[in-house]
Amino acid sequence: MNQNFDIIIVGGGAAGFFTAINIVEKNPKLKVAILERGSEVLSKVRVSGGGRCNVTHACFEPNELVKFYPRGEKELRGPFHQFCSGDTVEWFSNHGVELKIEEDGRMFPVSNSSQTIIDCFLQTTQKLGIAVLTGQSVQSIFKKDNCWKIETQKENYIAEKLVLATGSNPKIWEMLQTFGHAIVNPVPSLFTFNIKDSRIKELPGVSAIVSVKVKDTKLTSTGPLLITHWGMSGPAILKLSAWGARILFEKNYQFTIFVNWLNDLDAEDVEKILKDLKQEHAKKAVSKKSPFDFPNRLWESLVLASNISEETKWADLSKIQLQNLVSQLTNSSFQVNGKSTFKEEFVTAGGIDLKEINFKNMESKLHENLYFAGEIVNIDAITGGFNFQNAWTSGFIVASNF
Repeated sequence: MNQNFDIIIVGGGAAGFFTAINIVEKNPKLKVAILERGSEVLSKVRVSGGGRCNVTHACFEPNELVKFYPRGEKELRGPFHQFCSGDTVEWFSNHGVELKIEEDGRMFPVSNSSQTIIDCFLQTTQKLGIAVLTGQSVQSIFKKDNCWKIETQKENYIAEKLVLATGSNPKIWEMLQTFGHAIVNPVPSLFTFNIKDSRIKELPGVSAIVSVKVKDTKLTSTGPLLITHWGMSGPAILKLSAWGARILFEKNYQFTIFVNWLNDLDAEDVEKILKDLKQEHAKKAVSKKSPFDFPNRLWESLVLASNISEETKWADLSKIQLQNLVSQLTNSSFQVNGKSTFKEEFVTAGGIDLKEINFKNMESKLHENLYFAGEIVNIDAITGGFNFQNAWTSGFIVASNF
């Protein structure tokens, strides 16, 4: 027995719910269903932002916002002019959820709980009469006459329009390939670096504002770096992992990075500062206190790595030791040996080739009445609420064209 709907949305995540709600709010007569393969919906929303849900980012200018997307920068410019982060704030406010801005620009519900977002979506879908059907793993998709036929292991569904919001689901990508869609091979994005190195072994929890570059590539990044038990994390590293997702995959996650612990100071500047310190603090031990704006423990570690003993006084620094210290401060080399997933926020670079999508309405260029929302397409962002913003924007644009 077939169940008939006007529109079926496959995927009960952020993009799927946002699309469904916006469709029915604009077209109350349409019969819409969300099919979710798992036993519960919105599971990624639940864990995002450490359980607080990083809804979006306080970057309200579309041409600036696109710069946070390693893949999709060009394509998202038009969509963001239609629905940007300010529109997201207003949308949630209209649905009873107030957002707040944190120091780093990330935006969360005032409640500090992702449950607020989940409740908003569940209550709104219920109010609008949207069918939310769980345990519906799609087995096949057919184009039949002017309709789409979707078979799950439980039911058959027929709909005039089909929206796929299945995120990084390889099974759905395979089905789309049979429809002639090209899939850009998925690789991990947003990961931390595994590094075993005596200089940082005793420093988990220490952070500094740095610039980092990957040897033999054009990849560079600046921002906070956090030393962890397994290596390095923090925004500077996560940005590198996102922009370098394909390059680092090809290197099998074995590569060298150079860290400038002083971010914007170059070797020449630092050498001058150290020579001045040599004059001013002649009788003090070099290792005792960091003269720069980063933790003493890190300073001490870099001093020892420069072959300077704990007792060595500034006056006794040899020319070679001084050069070593300049090098450790501005160009520390670390060998990366593998990666670790960043919290539960697993993001992949890859998905439907962007050339095959009409970004005015998120419709497939190959098949009429087939639409895409969220991470199923080859768009991904750095951490900070940007991946959710792509989900909201693409969902809104799909909904605006019915």
